[in-house]
Formats: sequence, C-alpha cells, structure tokens
Amino acid sequence: VQLQASGGGSVQPGGSLRLSCAASGFTFDSYAIAWFRQAPGKQREWVSCISSADSRTHYADSVKGRFTMSSDNAKNTFYLQMNSLKSEDTAIYYCTAEDESRHGSSCYVLPTFWGQGTQVTVSS
Repeated sequence: VQLQASGGGSVQPGGSLRLSCAASGFTFDSYAIAWFRQAPGKQREWVSCISSADSRTHYADSVKGRFTMSSDNAKNTFYLQMNSLKSEDTAIYYCTAEDESRHGSSCYVLPTFWGQGTQVTVSS
C-alpha cells in the first residue's frame, strides 16, 4: 500500500484548497480512507474518513460544514476539499488507509498506512 498526498500550499483565511491522495496497492472497496492533520506543537488530529464497510463519510466537528471528503475509484485517488479555511487549519495533512475486510468499519482506529504529508498554511 502506498499513499501520496499533494495539493497543500499557502492560502488566506476564508480561502480554499483541495488536497489529493493518490493510492496504490489496494482498492477502496475494502478499506477505510482518511485524512489526519498535525499542527506544530499539537497532537495529531483525525479530520475525515470514508468507510467502505458502512458507506459513510465521517467528519471531525472542527471541520464539519467546511471540508468535504470524496473519492474517485477509477483513479484510485481521494480528496479533501477545504473551504472557509481558518488559521487553526494550518497543519501537515496526511492521507491514510486501513483494511476493513476483517473487522469492519475502521474510521475510528489508528490507520496502518500513511502517506508522507502535505503542508497547509492559512495566514493573512
């Protein structure tokens, strides 16, 4: 399993960015795919997840209504559309994957597979 995140950058508060994660070595129909982030000096934070087991998209309260996670099975790529960005969204964003074939919905467990991260900076 390999994950490659891209699309980070610098944006002003209120702006938008779309992150992409190119995946290989697995298909989305039996994995949970997710985004985490880590800001300087803070703990890693779970952001959003799509579960193949329950076919639902889950969001952290801090991003609900502003971020949208989606996937393109044909391209084996998933995305995080981030709108109305705030300074507190500044972090390194990581895409992740977890096999759900044995234990079902896994959006709330620590994923096994991680991409390398992409920096998002929200500043005026």
